[in-house]
Amino acid sequence: MRSAEITRKTGETNIAVSVNLDGKGKSAIETGIGFLDHMLELLARHSLIDITVKAKGDLHVDFHHTAEDVGIALGQAVKQALGDKKGIRRYASLDMPMDEALTRVALDVSGRPFLVFKVEFSRDKVGEMDTELFQEWFQAFAMNAGVTLHVENFYGDNNHHIAESAFKALARALRHALEIDPRAADTIPSTKGTL
Repeated sequence: MRSAEITRKTGETNIAVSVNLDGKGKSAIETGIGFLDHMLELLARHSLIDITVKAKGDLHVDFHHTAEDVGIALGQAVKQALGDKKGIRRYASLDMPMDEALTRVALDVSGRPFLVFKVEFSRDKVGEMDTELFQEWFQAFAMNAGVTLHVENFYGDNNHHIAESAFKALARALRHALEIDPRAADTIPSTKGTL
């Protein structure tokens, strides 16, 4: 089973994450940040990755440390669950419409972490979450999962829809890229022989 559990405890946060890459999309998310909980629940649902997140952070300061550290821990869990990455499809690109918003996510489970994030918001917050924290979360996830990740919003007016389309696009891209390719189930998808 491709699963992992990660705990991360700092002076700012205490986080426990578990993932099952071959799950059904079940989730149990408790970060203390309502909108982030919503995004992680739909990430689980649309990726079919079972995800559990229990986070306690210094929310009295702001949401930055919690959002970033949840991205770090979730990325580490995905990386650990992938093991040697044998048999995965590796690449995926997906355009996700959300009403008037359209966002593309392209990713490579390369072992070479990188983020390109071309998403702009017209408001400072969605719900109680600072919109600048979305890039922080995607950065933390990409760096710790070891994926090359491009996120680009083409257009959209509603900031909730823009953020949601980005997370749903990531979910669907992960679903495809992390699936085992039955035609290459015993091979590493790289001419180098390692990822």
